[in-house]
Amino acid sequence: MTSCRLCGSTDMTGVVDLGATPPCERVLTAGQLDEPELTYPLHLRVCTSCWLAQIPPLISPEETFTDYAYFSSYSTSWVEHARSFVAGLALGPDSFVVEVASNDGYLLRHVVERGVRCLGIEPSVNVGAAARERGVPTVTAFLTPESARAVVREHGHADHVVANNVYAHIPDVIGFTEGLRTLVAGDGLVSVEVQHLLTLIERNQYDTIYHEHFQYYTVASAQRALASGGLAVVDVELLDTHGGSIRLWARPSEAGATPSPRVADVLAMEKAAGLHEIAGYAEFAGRVAGVRRDLLRFLVSAADAGQTVVGYGAPGKGNTLLNHCGVRPDLLAYTVDRNPYKHGKFTPGARIPIFPPDRIAADRPDYVLVLPWNLRDELVEQLAYVHDWGGRLVFPIPTLEVV
Repeated sequence: MTSCRLCGSTDMTGVVDLGATPPCERVLTAGQLDEPELTYPLHLRVCTSCWLAQIPPLISPEETFTDYAYFSSYSTSWVEHARSFVAGLALGPDSFVVEVASNDGYLLRHVVERGVRCLGIEPSVNVGAAARERGVPTVTAFLTPESARAVVREHGHADHVVANNVYAHIPDVIGFTEGLRTLVAGDGLVSVEVQHLLTLIERNQYDTIYHEHFQYYTVASAQRALASGGLAVVDVELLDTHGGSIRLWARPSEAGATPSPRVADVLAMEKAAGLHEIAGYAEFAGRVAGVRRDLLRFLVSAADAGQTVVGYGAPGKGNTLLNHCGVRPDLLAYTVDRNPYKHGKFTPGARIPIFPPDRIAADRPDYVLVLPWNLRDELVEQLAYVHDWGGRLVFPIPTLEVV
């Protein structure tokens, strides 16, 4: 990477190099196991001019999202998070809500239930079809200034534009932001949820670094990114989702709204953590190496003792972890996932088999390595039955914990 995708500066500094891995959502069929598998460098850098942390755009969104393996509705807690968010919106009978990267309708279905007009913009053909089956109007498209103008011509401007967990997934930050601005009415609101770089670094959440996440935001860098397309941050909330996220509220810049005190408060937190200068990034790579050593030490010890370790979940973050740590089926026999799309397939790179969740109760393993650690509360409850035979849960992030 020679220059920053946001400000164009060539002042780029390495934060952590995770080697080379395959794209994290490209699960393999049995027939693909004897075929070569492409890997790409996974090296996080930060621009010391605008402080946007980023990886090179080595794969395109079209490669990842045209046919996608992730369906949001398989997470009970995430659907509840969306329901609560929609319940808090000030919507009237004439309101119009647009969600960008609306996935399988996990959020907009709650807008439909309120009788409010809405539209999803979803690039993945398969998950967009699932949304329409739920009664959520959805167009298949990537958000660009051009596609945004087409939506406005047909449907009008939105009072509220939602962009949850997509702002990290687009390499053309400026064009995408211009699309958001095009969609929203002059007096409307844009809400953006994205993982907070502050918690990513403080809690060793390096497994959320993968090729479909092109950038990683502080409020400071998100302000600059949104301003590039004509949006001004007016408020921010700190969320527990995905291990620690920010919800940014923005209005068209010409609206001239004054930011809430919470914006200054979070900016001060980031500055105190050193994230507005290079010092805050200096020790991260060493702590990442510690996570790798601890996990491998545990898995090797369990194998030497004749104990069985299986996984729970096959999320993108889990594939970053497994490939960075060099975990293979001799150390992790298999993993399970609630998403039927992944059953009978294999994780990218590590090539660990993926089964339905009931395989765990049938096999009664000694340990279950929880890969979607961000859903800890939900999964501790779901997996309580593991304790019936003396099994234990293992969480690898932020530090190895056996419970």
